[in-house]
Amino acid sequence: MLTQKDQEKIRSKLDSIYKTYLSKKEIDYFKDEISKIIKIFNKNNPRRKKIISEKTSLIICYADSVYSKKKSSIKIFQSFYKKKLKKYFNTIHFLPFYPSSSDSGFAVKDHYKIDSKLGNWSDIKKISKSNDIMADMVINHSSARGLWFKNFLKEKRPGKDYFLTVDSKFNTSKVVRPRDHKLLKKIKIFKKTDYLWRTFSPDQIDLNFKNPSVLLRFIKIMIHLINNGVTIFRLDAIAYLWKENATKCINLKQTHEIIKLFRIIVNLLNVQTIIITETNLPEKENLSYFGNKDEANWIYNFSLPPLLIHAFLFENSLYLNKWSKKLPSAKKGNSYLNFIASHDGIGIRPTEGIFNKKILNNFLKRLKKNGSKFSYRKIPNKPKKVYEANITVFDALKRTDYDQTGKFYLQRYISAHAIMISFEGIPAVYFNSIFGTSNDEAKFVITGNNRDVNRYRWNFQNIIKKLTDEKSKQSIFYRNILNLLDKRRKQKAFHPNALRYNINLGPKIFSFKRISIDKKQTIICITSLSSKIQSCKLNGNYSKWKNLIGPKIKIIKKKLILKPFETVWLSN
Repeated sequence: MLTQKDQEKIRSKLDSIYKTYLSKKEIDYFKDEISKIIKIFNKNNPRRKKIISEKTSLIICYADSVYSKKKSSIKIFQSFYKKKLKKYFNTIHFLPFYPSSSDSGFAVKDHYKIDSKLGNWSDIKKISKSNDIMADMVINHSSARGLWFKNFLKEKRPGKDYFLTVDSKFNTSKVVRPRDHKLLKKIKIFKKTDYLWRTFSPDQIDLNFKNPSVLLRFIKIMIHLINNGVTIFRLDAIAYLWKENATKCINLKQTHEIIKLFRIIVNLLNVQTIIITETNLPEKENLSYFGNKDEANWIYNFSLPPLLIHAFLFENSLYLNKWSKKLPSAKKGNSYLNFIASHDGIGIRPTEGIFNKKILNNFLKRLKKNGSKFSYRKIPNKPKKVYEANITVFDALKRTDYDQTGKFYLQRYISAHAIMISFEGIPAVYFNSIFGTSNDEAKFVITGNNRDVNRYRWNFQNIIKKLTDEKSKQSIFYRNILNLLDKRRKQKAFHPNALRYNINLGPKIFSFKRISIDKKQTIICITSLSSKIQSCKLNGNYSKWKNLIGPKIKIIKKKLILKPFETVWLSN
């Protein structure tokens, strides 16, 4: 039942977004439309709750990360998942599976369809019966070759007034952007000259959220996705949603208010639904998307990948330690989504305010030696800057200045994942990371797209064969990483909201303590960041504590001895 108070919350949020653009009557109309959508949904759906616990973990993949000529890709992925992954993951994040014209699915042509090469809605619905499904709402922009944009040019619905155009007086001098192409495209439309806004590429035209019909459309898309089994939403590129003259056009108040409205709506739905904001930004800005427990349920922990990789490459925990010590614990019901790799690169913006110029330059030089390409962003009146490093985590950690032959590449790789998996929050593992995949240089040569180095697709028979061979690289990485996830699932101290305390054991070690919500279990996670044997003094007697992920710990003269890049999880 939708109460008067619930409707007032929706009305109040619409008012804070649109009061300068719409009359009270118009705002009331959109409030009624949203209320109607919620009522109809709840009438057709019984209550369903979601349990978030130490067993919650995500696999990030494309619908065709595994392919075969015999079946549609989603069916093939489901078959592989059942055989090899189901025991370790309860949530599948399928990256965009919609018909698309570019950017590996992120230039969406039709939000209501699944690309026929990948499968159909019944495939997604079938998987959702035994797993949580996370999907993208590509909300900032839409394809220049999609139905909406074709209709926009003809002033037809749906699409009429959906896209953002500005005139020549609109001041873009302060705009913060994640790319370096030309932002505005001059067009003659409706008997006047205007400029189309293109934050991400010439093929991805930004949507106009000053038109509330666009917002209403995405609420309907969200309901459509829930009806087809999706209950976790990644709001792609959400920070860029709202644009105002002479501002940075990022993180604006209206963007936050729109996310708050989405949160109000999902809280009123019978089917429990989770919102995740994808904001590859400096730490403070990223954290702001939690709001006051009234915006995102989860946020991506964007600072973790570059800081973690830097710590291993330079055998120094200084920056990782400083950051970890200051990182606030997420409030109950909120969570960090921890990852090292994704379909994109290693974001560099989160290091702003953490790395100085010299440290950053050394980091980028080392990544380049390891085979990284770089994507850049434009800054008003300044030279362009690196936005992300495009490299697989395997290649990023393969060699260091201290280990130039890559003798300890496996130990570095597994320990980096051990930190990510045990850190406060929910672990998300990229499909290719499970197998220690190298840069896909062949694909890059064909497409010229930097991000394609990290988007390898596996032939089903080929990967099954590799995993059957116990000596293959893929099999070794697979067993090691999934062993960490298997151990995590059984520890109450690894609940996403279990307490975390930073422990400073010097520059060559990274350590923290996790304490279960009921205070009964404590796990101390300790990782050596060095290619030499390390020792550290722990305050207290840990001789009877169990190492959950390896042999019995070695203590000499009250000091814990760690092999190169060794991780221990000490549990009481």
